[in-house]
Amino acid sequence: MTRTPPSSPSLSPQGRVLVVDDHAAARESIADVLRSTGYEVTCSASAVEALPRLDQEPADVVITDLQMPGMDGLEFIRQLNRRPQCPQVLMITAHATVASAVEAMREGAFDYLEKPFDVMQLEQLVAAAIQRGRLLAPASSILPDGSGPNGDSPQFSMVGDSPAMQSLREQITRVASTSETVLLCGESGTGKELVAQALHAASSRAAGPLVRLNCPVLSPQLAESELFGHLRGAFTGADTDRVGRFELADGGTILLDEITEIDLSLQAKLLRVLQQRTFERVGSSETRTADVRVLASTNRDLLAEVSQGRFREDLYYRLAVVPLDLPPLRARDRDVLLLADHFLDQAALRLGRPRCELLAETQELFLQYHWPGNVRELENIITRACVLNLGEPIRADELRPWLREPEAQEPGLADNTSAWQMKLPVGTKLDELERQMIVATLEHFAGHRAKTAQALGIGIRTLSGKLRCYGYAPRTKDFSTQQALPGLAGERQTLPIHTATSADSPVPGRNRKTG
Repeated sequence: MTRTPPSSPSLSPQGRVLVVDDHAAARESIADVLRSTGYEVTCSASAVEALPRLDQEPADVVITDLQMPGMDGLEFIRQLNRRPQCPQVLMITAHATVASAVEAMREGAFDYLEKPFDVMQLEQLVAAAIQRGRLLAPASSILPDGSGPNGDSPQFSMVGDSPAMQSLREQITRVASTSETVLLCGESGTGKELVAQALHAASSRAAGPLVRLNCPVLSPQLAESELFGHLRGAFTGADTDRVGRFELADGGTILLDEITEIDLSLQAKLLRVLQQRTFERVGSSETRTADVRVLASTNRDLLAEVSQGRFREDLYYRLAVVPLDLPPLRARDRDVLLLADHFLDQAALRLGRPRCELLAETQELFLQYHWPGNVRELENIITRACVLNLGEPIRADELRPWLREPEAQEPGLADNTSAWQMKLPVGTKLDELERQMIVATLEHFAGHRAKTAQALGIGIRTLSGKLRCYGYAPRTKDFSTQQALPGLAGERQTLPIHTATSADSPVPGRNRKTG
């Protein structure tokens, strides 16, 4: 083997490794390399000797030779696959052929190395194999602190045993070992970033960086510099050279979070990076290359964005090489209770208190609720309940005010099929339309400002400020009769509003002039 400087221990999380090789010098050499980076390593001279040893000393990763007396490496893998908890396997051999490599991978080997190999490559593959094993660990093996059975980092523990989650885990396992671009699709709060971390951790790039770029926070002017970097003096405020995210992710993975927010003009440059893996810094003509795996996420329908001209079609097909659809929490059966238990344990650790418990009625409420905010909403509610808890089991009536009721979830002001209908002539100014919508929503909720603000998706202070601008008295409750005060409400065009609980049942007092 060619000796190179060992990788940083921070890139090689500790774990247990079993080296199986009939050549003593070879197995001890591998063991010495891995021990120097913090692994607990044991050795066996044959597969026959290794199998009973694994019963007494389970390993996260098995590194095995292919050609061994008694039982060869392929048969060894078959025997390991019959175990309830199969370790990840790296096959090492000096007799490499395409056929043996394919057969080893087909039997379940994580990867394949040919002697002599680079030590750095060995260390990176062992780290990636351990992370892959953590990803595939069942939810039942997750400890109270959110870690896996061997103290794994919580971020790689994916809680849930529903068919939807089992399918997702299987897809991640298949996709992670490739370098293909992945498009993560799903509603907000479904865990797209967690899946991105899992894909990176279970890949051969696990020892490299995972760089995240939150696209919605970038202005069109700054996005190109963030992605590709810039030279000093390239634009006003560019006082120093800057390395872009693609350069920072070289040798690893980049996650473009909410990719639809990237400006159309920049999408063409991003397409070139995906096609050619080359780019230039802003203000430079020097072409640079980046060995980066690209992951992109979105909570929108990208094909709809393409059809409406907001997203490039050619970029869509470059990103959607391997699309992964993340299931919403409402489609994950009883995973909600497993997740609730997980978040209760985490909250207890963070707060330094005894773990809170859920009453049976609370569990039933969780199962019936449709979780529009998905896992993120569940985690926030559990955390809030634990912070405010006084030591009693958590009751359902404590949590109901925090859950979004159907009328607040779907006020339907923009939905033609809903109970709300606004009839306004073409050409209505936007500020007038906004005013009419706010007043109509207030009338629907009998002047209740908190419910109105929630239904409209704005803060209650924002709502109060707008009502002051419209000239309404601070304590106004009856908007069907209350007239706006003169002045700020101005001389806006008065328009009739029609709101009804059904097409045939108009609500009294809705057809009136405002202002």
